[in-house]
Amino acid sequence: MKLKKGDCFPKVDFFWLNDGSPEKVSSTDLFNNKRIILVGVPGAFTPTCTNEHLPGYISNFENFKSKGIDEIFFISVNDPFVMQKWGEAVGKNELKFIADSNGDFMKSSELMVDLSAAGLGNRLSRFSMLVDDGLIKEIFDENGPSLDKSKAEVLLENI
Repeated sequence: MKLKKGDCFPKVDFFWLNDGSPEKVSSTDLFNNKRIILVGVPGAFTPTCTNEHLPGYISNFENFKSKGIDEIFFISVNDPFVMQKWGEAVGKNELKFIADSNGDFMKSSELMVDLSAAGLGNRLSRFSMLVDDGLIKEIFDENGPSLDKSKAEVLLENI
């Protein structure tokens, strides 16, 4: 069943780099006892994700912090090396970039889009969510290629 507002965030493992090596990190370790924003994108370095979706979260970072957000994570079905390089490329160390390398979160959340026609296979859909101590308080899933619901400004208005 697709994740929705009021659901507990699923216990899944993500990956990121620690001293240059991939490290498994559980969603409970990342999200419990915190107020976080999780932004899902179909792919790191893709034009819409990089040029249109990510910039709003960068420019509104302090606004989110003023509303009690502890961390902002970007996630994609990419490997942790790609996600780290994407974070470095945009030069924003205050945002965190995590990998759903095996697609475990994509499958368990059903926040999925089939981009096989573009050579990308199954990917996370474009979404944003507010997770407060492991509970999903808000979720905005695009359910397609648009970028209307999951923009930083929309989520900021709903916190």
